[in-house]
Amino acid sequence: MNMPVRQPRSAAHAQEPGLETPADNNVHALAPRPARAMTNLLPQAGAIGARLLPPAVVVALALAAWELLCRNSGAALPPPSKVLSDTWELIVDPFFDRGGIDKGLFWHLSASLQRVAFGYALAALCGVALGALVGQSVWAMRGLDPIFQVLRTVPPLAWLPLSLAAFRNGQPSAIFVIFITAVWPIIINTAVGIRNIPQDYRNVAAVLRLNQAEFFLKIMVPAAAPYIFTGLRIGIGLSWLAIVAAEMLIGGVGIGFFIWDAWNSSHISEIILALIYVGLVGFVLDRLVAAAATLVTRGTAAN
Repeated sequence: MNMPVRQPRSAAHAQEPGLETPADNNVHALAPRPARAMTNLLPQAGAIGARLLPPAVVVALALAAWELLCRNSGAALPPPSKVLSDTWELIVDPFFDRGGIDKGLFWHLSASLQRVAFGYALAALCGVALGALVGQSVWAMRGLDPIFQVLRTVPPLAWLPLSLAAFRNGQPSAIFVIFITAVWPIIINTAVGIRNIPQDYRNVAAVLRLNQAEFFLKIMVPAAAPYIFTGLRIGIGLSWLAIVAAEMLIGGVGIGFFIWDAWNSSHISEIILALIYVGLVGFVLDRLVAAAATLVTRGTAAN
């Protein structure tokens, strides 16, 4: 007698219409995830577009107005189209080096950035140390603050002849001009931050019997970090301004000298291109210090 063969439960279950296996459930459950991922990306894309679109529109309108105003043959400045055609070689090949000062813009910017790095690093170290001294000590504030307030009003280029007389070389003279320009906002903002440390922090340091080094590293610097980074951001902007002006006078390789040499050669398009690069590099430097401030202060420093 032929007995009916009983099929395995999984096979029978798979053959029954309208029933789904667990694997099918997993497939159906995972299917909508790409749609959800795209839905999550839409707000981020909208936020990025909201930040980038307005400046892009403003730049496009400014370029269009510039083109219309300067396209006539008698215009004093070249239009953007002529600037692009005149400086195309500098744009596509910024790394050429034909010896002497005949170099691409990369090498001029690199030389300027090296000078800024040295001068700004010295200004940051001395500025934070002197600012902490002035902010912590009443006697130091009374003795040094009036001197700082007077010296910080001296224009940066006014220091250049004195530095050339002292160092007798353009490289250290430019670094000194950067230092003397950037140090004052760092000192002042650090001193303000130290003076605004809450008294409770000082009381805790007294209870824990922290020495001066521990108090400086564990209490003063973290509490005054937002003020310190405000001074550092102002300092980096002033450093970049000072080096461009100083290089016009000291000569050699540098973006400031490139601008001055282009002016002597009547290459207005090259001057405009260099100014665009100067602005972009200055913006990047400011953003780098702002990012470091956000990282160190955990978002308490103003951006």
